[in-house]
Amino acid sequence: MGLDPRLAHLVGTWCGTGVGCYPTIADFTYTDQISFTDIGKPFLHFIQRTWMDGEPRHTETGYWRMPTPDAVEVVIALPTGQAERGSGTCRTDEDGAIVIETDSSVQNTPTAKQVDRIVRHLHVEGDRMHYEVFMEAVGHGLTLHLSSDVRRQPLEA
Repeated sequence: MGLDPRLAHLVGTWCGTGVGCYPTIADFTYTDQISFTDIGKPFLHFIQRTWMDGEPRHTETGYWRMPTPDAVEVVIALPTGQAERGSGTCRTDEDGAIVIETDSSVQNTPTAKQVDRIVRHLHVEGDRMHYEVFMEAVGHGLTLHLSSDVRRQPLEA
């Protein structure tokens, strides 16, 4: 079984800007880079990196796969002490956009900030992606945390 064509559409490096917020922090803007790599298996390797004012801020890495035609599963590790594992759906909407939604439980290391749940929404139209991350953490319910608009970058020759 090969990589689902909708998931294959994510392959590449996507760059843009985003905004972040949460009840416990001041709002912020950031530069975003999201990479999905096809490694020849029926899943994608994922890396997200962010910068603020040119300084590295956050990174996470993991895998996205589609075990059935409509289901997506993610396993993502964060250096802040969280491991996310979840599932969701992948569909093509009426205008041809790919819509992926995942809902994940989170395991925390003993010294990490308490994060209980992460929900991700991706809306991909051609070479544009809108990416949102909702988080339930430190005693607050599920709240929008990150929202980013990124564009697929041309492949280097």
